[in-house]
Amino acid sequence: MINSPYQKYQQVQTQTASKPKLLIMLYDGAIRFVRSGIEGIEEQNIEKTNTNLCKAQAIIHELISSLNFDYPISKDLLSIYDYMVNQLIVANVKKSTNSATEVLEHLTELREAWIEASKAPGVGGAM
Repeated sequence: MINSPYQKYQQVQTQTASKPKLLIMLYDGAIRFVRSGIEGIEEQNIEKTNTNLCKAQAIIHELISSLNFDYPISKDLLSIYDYMVNQLIVANVKKSTNSATEVLEHLTELREAWIEASKAPGVGGAM
């Protein structure tokens, strides 16, 4: 059940967004959760760390499930996503900011690449 106007707004945004916009929204969420997980590690807050790094993993799994293997790049992305999930697990188990920071860097770079790709002519909807 949606309680706040902001939650309603978020739901409408998600339901009406173009595919490129949805992809960027997933990256934004993963980046936000990894950053929060890093904060949890730095604060030695185990619950915050675990919750946020697990949420980031869930988003990356969603990115994996959205891959279209008709395109060769999908195999490369699958390898990168798998690596990031494994690094997030390492970060969570060992409380390692190094592993989480590496994932954050990869997510940020991939997000920027997708933003540029979405600007190309013929890509499903400009942002």
